[in-house]
Amino acid sequence: MNSGKGTMMMSPKQKIILFLVLTFLFSGVFYALILTSGNLEGWTLALMWCPGIAALITQWVSHKNLRGLGWRLRPWRFLLLGYGLPILYGLLVYGVVWASGAAPFKGQEMAQDMAAQMGTSVNTTGFLVNYVVMMGTLGMLGSIFAALGEEIGWRGLLVSELARLTSFPGAALISGAIWALWHFPLILFSEYNNAGAPRWLGMIFFTVMVLGISFALAWMRLKSGSFWGAVILHASHNIFIQGVFTPLTGQSALSPYLIDEFGVGLALVGLALILIFWSKRAEVEQAPTPS
Repeated sequence: MNSGKGTMMMSPKQKIILFLVLTFLFSGVFYALILTSGNLEGWTLALMWCPGIAALITQWVSHKNLRGLGWRLRPWRFLLLGYGLPILYGLLVYGVVWASGAAPFKGQEMAQDMAAQMGTSVNTTGFLVNYVVMMGTLGMLGSIFAALGEEIGWRGLLVSELARLTSFPGAALISGAIWALWHFPLILFSEYNNAGAPRWLGMIFFTVMVLGISFALAWMRLKSGSFWGAVILHASHNIFIQGVFTPLTGQSALSPYLIDEFGVGLALVGLALILIFWSKRAEVEQAPTPS
C-alpha cells in the first residue's frame, strides 16, 4: 500500500506476521536461557520486553516512525479502571477463599516473620497497611516498566492491527490466545507454575483467565486509542495478584486449585470479563480494512 510519499507501508496482515515472528524469535532466546539456567526471575524483564521491541521494529519498518501505537495518555478514567479492576476481582476471589476457610489469611504470620527478621515487634494491621501501600505505589513503578514492554506489543500493535481485519471479539480472542501461548513454555518447563495443582489443569485455568483479561485490555485499547490503560491494568494485576493477595494466602489442600493465576477463581473472573466486554463491543467496533 503506497502512502503517496514513496514509502511502502505494510498491510495489517504483514505487520502482524512480522511482529509475531520477531516476538517469538526474540523470546526464544530468553526461553532457552530460562530453561537452561533454571533462573526465571533473572530473565523475566528481558522476556517481557520482547513483544515491545518487536512492535517498535515492525512499526519502524512499516512506517519509518513509531507513531500509531497509542503513546498518548488518554482520559484518566482508563488509567483508574486499569489500576482498580485487578484490586476488585482480587478482593472478590481471595475474599471468598479466606471467608470460606478454603485457604487461610496469613497476614499475621507475615507480620511476625517480618518482626523476626527485623528483631523487633510489628503491629499486624500497621504492617499490612504499609505493605499494601508500598506495593501499590513504589512496587507499581517497576511493574509498569515491565508491563510496558508487553503492552506496546500485544495491545499497542497487535490488537490495533487485528481490529483492522476483524471484529472486536475476534481481535480480543486472537490476541489473548497468542498471549497465552507465549506463556506456555514457562508454564510447562519452568517454575512459573509451582502452586502444586496438575500442570495441565493450571494451564486451562490460566488460559481462560488470560482470554478474559484480554477482552478488557483490548476494549480499553480501542476505546481510548491508547495502550496506557492496558499497561496499568497489566501492572496492577501482577502487583496485587502475584505480590499481595497470593502471598497473604496460606497453603491448604484446596488453595492450588483456587487461587493465583492457575486457580479456578481467576478463571471464573476471566469468563465474567469476556461477557462484560463482549456486551460493550458496539462501543469499539470498526469497519475492517480490506485485505
